[in-house]
Amino acid sequence: MAETQTLDLIQEITRNDGTRYFELGNIYMNGIAERCALDGYIKSVRIVQLNIPRGTAVREYEQYINDNYTFPDLHPDHWEEWAKPEGKIRDAYQEILRANHVG
Repeated sequence: MAETQTLDLIQEITRNDGTRYFELGNIYMNGIAERCALDGYIKSVRIVQLNIPRGTAVREYEQYINDNYTFPDLHPDHWEEWAKPEGKIRDAYQEILRANHVG
């Protein structure tokens, strides 16, 4: 998928080693995560917050993701965990989790 994605939900991803992290996504990415869980690339995924507000932090993080990652097709061959570099992007990510009472 080459088009820009709108991120409007928060998922909890459980890695195969049992550790967990939160990630922004959308229904499409949740479907990809579910497929990855079925195929054994991750242990599980669950949606923890739907329809997150589209504030500045969400727009900044969303722009970073769209600029730096390619969204997988419907038949992924791995799960790619998105980096959250220190500074503006990490701060935006943490603000999103705080604002949505997640984490």
